[in-house]
Parts: sequence; C-alpha cells; structure tokens
Amino acid sequence: MASVAELISAKQKKKAVVDVRPGDTVRVHQKIREGGKERIQVFEGLVIKVSRKNSLTSRFLVRRIASGIGVEKSFLIHSPAILKVEVVRRAKVRRNYMTYMRELTGKSARLMGVDFDKEAVNAIHDEAAEAEEERIHEEQVEAYDPESAKAEKEAEKAEADAATADEPKSEAAKIEDQPKEKAEAKAPAPEQNKEK
Repeated sequence: MASVAELISAKQKKKAVVDVRPGDTVRVHQKIREGGKERIQVFEGLVIKVSRKNSLTSRFLVRRIASGIGVEKSFLIHSPAILKVEVVRRAKVRRNYMTYMRELTGKSARLMGVDFDKEAVNAIHDEAAEAEEERIHEEQVEAYDPESAKAEKEAEKAEADAATADEPKSEAAKIEDQPKEKAEAKAPAPEQNKEK
C-alpha cells in the first residue's frame, strides 16, 4: 500500500511531461504574475542538469547567454507555472551535470547534434496547461484594447480577402492598363544631331 506522501505527490504530478535530457536545447513557456496581470515568458537555453527524474520534485537547469552574461534558471517539471517545454535540439553528451559548459564560449561551446523525432518528443498535450495559455492570451488581447483589436482583425481579414481577389496580371495586361503617355515615355527617344 502506498504511503500518504506518495498519494499526495501522485495527485500533484502532471500526467505527461516531455523527456528532457542533458544536452537538449529547450524552450520553456513559463507563466509569470506581475501584480494583477499574467503573461507567458519563454526561456530558451541548454539543459546542463536534470535531477530526480521520476520524482514530483524533478527539475532541470537551463543555461543561456543573455547580453554576454551567462544566465541559469532552474525549473520544476511538474510545476503548474510551467505551461510547456519544447525540445528544440538534442546533442550527444556523456554527463548528467555539464558544469564545464560554464567556462566555454563561442565555437568551443558547440555540441554535436543528434537526429531525433522532434514531433514525437514534443507531442505531449496537457489540456489544462493549453487552456490556461489560451486564457492568458485572450486576457492580453482584451487588455490591449478590445475595440482596436477587433478593428485590426477585421482589417487583416479585409486585406487577406483583397489579396486573394487580386490575381497576378500578365505583362501584356499591365501595359494595356497604363496610360498612353507612360507608354510613349517608355518608347526610345529619337536620335538627334545626326549631321555631326
């Protein structure tokens, strides 16, 4: 029989998470609250450490260079603030904790890429997280200005309709549409001063 702690941790775990490994380049979508507003922040970088993989407290450490300064962030995989984790690139590494990457810069910091099925790895659908992300996006659009947002959508739709209605014209049709003056201006100029 499972202990109380195991039952509670099983309830808090996400049903499906992305398989994150050291050496992966990941894009993490994190929900951030600032006062009464919420927004989604994307942090992309190299995973240099994965710890306690099958636990509720499993976490991974992501490093990236921002404005010439190394920035590291630790993310809990099962945290409700993490909406989505995408594996962008996978590399061949032999260590779990790649501390040596902190000293490397430029070409020496490159890792050898490995082919992998990107769609299969990232095909994790968490309905609750997707609904939350959609809700935050809608709030941002409404907070921007609901009337101008509707007007922009209508303008974009009108432009798309106009673009599909206009078919590309042939060169002959374009010349026929031009006024005669422009056509005469394009004609070669008569030669002058032949007597010299």
